[in-house]
Amino acid sequence: MRNALIVGASRGLGRAMASLLLKRDHRVFGTSRQRGAFVAPPRGFVPLQMDVTDEASVAEALDEVAREVDRLHLVMHVAGVLHEGPMAPEKKLEDIDPAFVQKAFAVNAVGPLLVAKHALPLLRHDERAVLANLSARVGSIGDNRLGGWYGYRASKAAQNMFTKNLAIELGRRARRVIVVALHPGTVDTDLSRPFQRNVPPEKLFSPGDSAARLLAVIEGLEVTDSGRYLDYAGTPIAW
Repeated sequence: MRNALIVGASRGLGRAMASLLLKRDHRVFGTSRQRGAFVAPPRGFVPLQMDVTDEASVAEALDEVAREVDRLHLVMHVAGVLHEGPMAPEKKLEDIDPAFVQKAFAVNAVGPLLVAKHALPLLRHDERAVLANLSARVGSIGDNRLGGWYGYRASKAAQNMFTKNLAIELGRRARRVIVVALHPGTVDTDLSRPFQRNVPPEKLFSPGDSAARLLAVIEGLEVTDSGRYLDYAGTPIAW
């Protein structure tokens, strides 16, 4: 049995990914910010409480994983923030709220870095493993043609740099680990729902469909793919 950690598994894409992995005979550790978020978890699923903006919470959750297993084969970071309460993506410079920008960086950029820091001991083994951070095409500097969304774009761009750094370092310290940034497309979840109006139907994926596409990409990765930024079809995205 292979072991997976899904950060942000209580809803949307994270929940769909966890469900798919369970069907493929993985033991799945799934996190949520809230205790009690998982009601009657299925067999093989281990619920964890984790706030990615709190390093002590991240460390405690990974310690709990380490008490159960001695290795992880997949760490997938799905948790992220695009809007929350009155906070929303900025349409123009006057909309900038430093608190929201800082929140975006804490969740979208620093959070995955902290998870990688504390997951590293469980990734340093002699079997193939993947560390996948869920990025977004809007985090691409080279692909930015519309502007706006300052906090989200910049936090995802920072996450991409952290992911690239991790790929370089783990290439020396954990040679069987493949580190990638993945863009899932537009997924029909609470995160994207306010912004789906102009998305063509064929480009709006259900969580289950997106999870299957991403898992296909993950399963096809080679060690030489570490450090890449790919979409749901395995196509490279400009940094």
